Amino acid sequence: MVVRHRKAVIADRGHMTGSQTVLLLGAGAAAAIVGSAGGTASLISYPALLAVGIPPLPATVTNSIAFVAAWPGSALGSRPELSGQAPWLRRWAPLTAAGSAVGATLLIFTPATIFDRIVPFLLAFAAIALLLQPRISAWLAGRPSGGSRLLLPGGLAIASAYNGYWGAGSGIAILTVLMITTGQHITRSNALKNMLLGVADVTCGVVYIMFWPVDWAATAPMAVGMLAGSMIGPSLARHIPAHGLRIIVAIAGLGLAIRLWATS
Repeated sequence: MVVRHRKAVIADRGHMTGSQTVLLLGAGAAAAIVGSAGGTASLISYPALLAVGIPPLPATVTNSIAFVAAWPGSALGSRPELSGQAPWLRRWAPLTAAGSAVGATLLIFTPATIFDRIVPFLLAFAAIALLLQPRISAWLAGRPSGGSRLLLPGGLAIASAYNGYWGAGSGIAILTVLMITTGQHITRSNALKNMLLGVADVTCGVVYIMFWPVDWAATAPMAVGMLAGSMIGPSLARHIPAHGLRIIVAIAGLGLAIRLWATS
């Protein structure tokens, strides 16, 4: 009965128009570029999905599956930083996958009415985290290497579970954990973070596909945009005024959170 209702939600939305497809293509590319510049990509892609008429819960599923396409581009763009890191990734990728599967399962069984009420607060959290990111990065740069023995696995488990459930801001959380516990330079930590997020996105994507009727008409164009954006993002990010872009995206996210909260 629940699955039948979810299929009806997708069917009622109708087919994607040409303008909606172009919007999702552009939003996917922009989200991947913002992500490569250190922003919170979902604050671009998620509102675009809402704008084409997808309800919050299916929009979260679509957003997470589309993000899988950004993984290969991130890997290609971070080859120097990832050199020699395969053993480390093999060690921690299973924990990340398990945490993401737990979060995705929790999302699947969250009633849509409850999720609609939670979304504004999740959006606000992601927007505030984006605004504070420069201060977080500066604080992390001055931290000594090392950390509690349980902080790395515990932090990765919590952050990946959050990624499977919602996602926006999870990259900042994972980067914070890595910078505190591994002592790696921020560029290498960011590359490792991207690879772990890729593992998390694939895992929760598999869970969603198994138990949720995915809106492929919306997922496909956004995924294509994210693949393109993740491939060209590293070079374009060098010429983007990151500070102004960060503020604009964060304010837009807060505005959307307020609007969703007022109408929920």
